[in-house]
Amino acid sequence: MTATETRMLAGISVPKTPLVDKAIDYARKACEPYLFNHVMRSWLFAARIAELQNILHDAEVVAVGTLLHDITLNDRFSGPRRFEVEAAELARNFATEAGLDSHRAQLIWDSVALNSTPSIGLYKEAEVALCTIGICFDVVGLKYSVIPSSEVRTIVAKFPRLGMKRKMTMCFCHIAKTQPETTYDNFVRDFGERLVPGYRATSSVDLVEAAPFDE
Repeated sequence: MTATETRMLAGISVPKTPLVDKAIDYARKACEPYLFNHVMRSWLFAARIAELQNILHDAEVVAVGTLLHDITLNDRFSGPRRFEVEAAELARNFATEAGLDSHRAQLIWDSVALNSTPSIGLYKEAEVALCTIGICFDVVGLKYSVIPSSEVRTIVAKFPRLGMKRKMTMCFCHIAKTQPETTYDNFVRDFGERLVPGYRATSSVDLVEAAPFDE
């Protein structure tokens, strides 16, 4: 699906549709200000990279995926699944209730669930890959040289980072401390091992050794 109506936001052309407006409102209500700014920047970075690299994609799916990817990342998170999967379920429900077909809703689920797993997300459909790129651009500087620095500065000025590194780290440490069972196979484990005293998560080695087979 190609959105026909667009608008300029921080110098970037993005779709202007009721679905996108609704996703922005959802993100604004669900996220702290620093996190709302992060998802907005992630969306804009994804949209601009798609434009610069001529990547055909469903612009609404990329918008919803990036805007809703962190709606469960907060100091109240209580599982039971990893925070990306919990957010993916909410995002897919949002998409389905908005009338999206199952394929588009599943692309949004994948975009959210894989947002912190670039070793997989970057090799999925264009929409999932773009969400991954936009998010990782903002978090770790992935493909930082692709977008002109003047444009990056304009986006950051419109949606300031507001101490994102520190605040996001606090959320990851909260998850590692309170829900370690959701972290054994994902990047939150790195924060637990480095920053949370007494942190211990299940090891894949333990799972293999405990498999209920004779050999």
